[in-house]
Amino acid sequence: MDHRSPQSVHKAASTTGPAAHAGQGMEDWVLLRGLTRASAHWGGFIAELEVCLLARVIALDLPGNGTLWQQRSPSSVAGMVQHCREQLRQQGIHHPVGVLAMSLGGMVAAEWAWRHPSEVRSLVLVNTSMRPFSPFWQRLRPVAMVRLLAARVLRADAATLEQEILRLTTRHPRHGVLQSWCDESTRHPVSGINTLRQLLAAARYRAPLQAPAMPTLVLSGAGDRLVSPQCSRAVAQHWKVPLHMHGTAGHDLTLDAGPWVAEQVRQFIASTTP
Repeated sequence: MDHRSPQSVHKAASTTGPAAHAGQGMEDWVLLRGLTRASAHWGGFIAELEVCLLARVIALDLPGNGTLWQQRSPSSVAGMVQHCREQLRQQGIHHPVGVLAMSLGGMVAAEWAWRHPSEVRSLVLVNTSMRPFSPFWQRLRPVAMVRLLAARVLRADAATLEQEILRLTTRHPRHGVLQSWCDESTRHPVSGINTLRQLLAAARYRAPLQAPAMPTLVLSGAGDRLVSPQCSRAVAQHWKVPLHMHGTAGHDLTLDAGPWVAEQVRQFIASTTP
């Protein structure tokens, strides 16, 4: 697995790979992570997706996470949407993009698609959960919530915190991932108050009953210990959109089964493109 930062991975891919042709008919895809997670946690998936889709991939950080760790996290999903839109504008991107988002990022992506449908070309939601489709005890398993809150709020050391997150979110951990996550936690520590504000935003968010206007795909891991796979199933059923489930992967689906996710997205695009 490539453990360089997403920025360095993207830079390398841009000079020789598919991203070198961005602006010449290539599509842009935006990636959004979940609760307290950063663009660095995508690891090698950015390059995997770029190669599979022949597209440029842009990984954004939510305020309070990653490179934006010193900013205050919005306490609403709508506030996170607005910040993501501003980041794209600052990068000179004004055309519709595909959005692949995980967990809390999935709520942000869904709200983005609902509020500004002309800005989102395609939507892929990974292991997400939303009111009113699922009860709270499925959206974040109680035992997992207690463990994560205790580690965050009580300021556990980086190794202890990241080991707990790895245990809860992955079923097929790769060599070297824990160390890269510890390094990221040391560089960009997420504060306890920002953790609570992100949890509040997720708890308060209520998804629209009507499906987004653009093609939408839901992906899930059957081995998810953090969020019940039933949550993804409920979203797909209520919105009447396709659901593809990996038989063994956990919550961090792109880490456990990155090539599988990339291929599902490729087939999805092929099936929805005229």
